[in-house]
Amino acid sequence: MSRATGGHIPACMIETLVVRPILASDYPRWLPLWDGYNAFYGRSGATALAADITATTWGRFFDAYEPVHALVAEQGGALLGLTHYLFHRSTTAIAPSIYLQDLFTARDARGKGVGRALIEAVYDRARAAGVARVYWQTDETNATARRLYDQVAEKTGSVVYRHMIE
Repeated sequence: MSRATGGHIPACMIETLVVRPILASDYPRWLPLWDGYNAFYGRSGATALAADITATTWGRFFDAYEPVHALVAEQGGALLGLTHYLFHRSTTAIAPSIYLQDLFTARDARGKGVGRALIEAVYDRARAAGVARVYWQTDETNATARRLYDQVAEKTGSVVYRHMIE
């Protein structure tokens, strides 16, 4: 930091955070975020997702027939976060719902509004599509993310069950 600026970054040097749809050219910058997200949920090393799952997930973002979409948060040429969401039908509504499946912010960017910006961008897409319901789930121990989620959404109290078919 220059002494001439008194330790402050001039406004003209602060780069704006941009949330935008993912581009095919983003793959090398998206992959470390995707790997970080998966590692957070215990999918790394011996338990890492198979390469074909990552490849298929990536391909779905660019397939017009898929209901899966991806947004990234970019600042200064760096990707700071990602969100993946999908549209789906419901038996309790005519309009589709959006399930916000993945949300991840790079460690150095946490607490700086990146997660909130990504969620708000999904809300914007929901409004544009006439969708009234956006929902997601997180691990109950994810206290940092839950502080944000408590500010931007209603906690439903639902309990998630699953059974893996082998």
